[in-house]
Amino acid sequence: MITRRRLLFTAGSGVLGVALLGSCSEKPENAAPAPSSSSSSSGGTGGWQRVNLSFVSAYLLIRGNEAAVVDLGTAGSADAIGSALTAAGSGWGEVKHVILTHNHGDHAGGLAGVEPQVNAVFYAGVADVAGIKAAKSPVGLKDGDEVFGLQIIGTPGHTAGHISVFDPSTGTLVAGDALRTTDGLAGADPQYTADPGQAALSVRKLSALPVTTILPGHGDPLTTGAAEALKKLAATP
Repeated sequence: MITRRRLLFTAGSGVLGVALLGSCSEKPENAAPAPSSSSSSSGGTGGWQRVNLSFVSAYLLIRGNEAAVVDLGTAGSADAIGSALTAAGSGWGEVKHVILTHNHGDHAGGLAGVEPQVNAVFYAGVADVAGIKAAKSPVGLKDGDEVFGLQIIGTPGHTAGHISVFDPSTGTLVAGDALRTTDGLAGADPQYTADPGQAALSVRKLSALPVTTILPGHGDPLTTGAAEALKKLAATP
């Protein structure tokens, strides 16, 4: 069924800009979002912005004339991400860093469409690099590495090489699938998680960070009470 959906751009402050896109009402992992013909953005170019790709999200960080993208959605998501960059006053030419939180198709599937458009370094967790199909293998990241002023947090469990991205300047945590907010704040979906025990340990690790905003792979950003909610989740047996 064809419906209209909203492409949301969410800054770390929680301000939203909206563009309407045509899309299918439900999408499997390999389904592509409809390309954006027009878009708008609010919140300026200095903070994080969300690209809502229906059931999964990508995130943009634009600082000056340089941009980073975290996760790329499913195959065919490049047009929607490109439209979000344009709406934010940027473009593919400014993207110098692309970080994949893990190797699942709903987060790394857009890679083939993005690679030809950017002169960027692609990154992924060391243990997930081999599972990512790319013209050039991504640079492997490990816990404690830094990219574009962002701290890489090793959060294995959902996949062996899953990483999260923490922006210490704003307290923003881009959690990939280590966290989700589809029905309140929760950890990785056990149905798709390689090691639930390890994933739970990763949630505890994240709860020690001075988080102000959580940007999950699935669900809406959590912009109020994020630290408290994360600590409560980590303490849950």
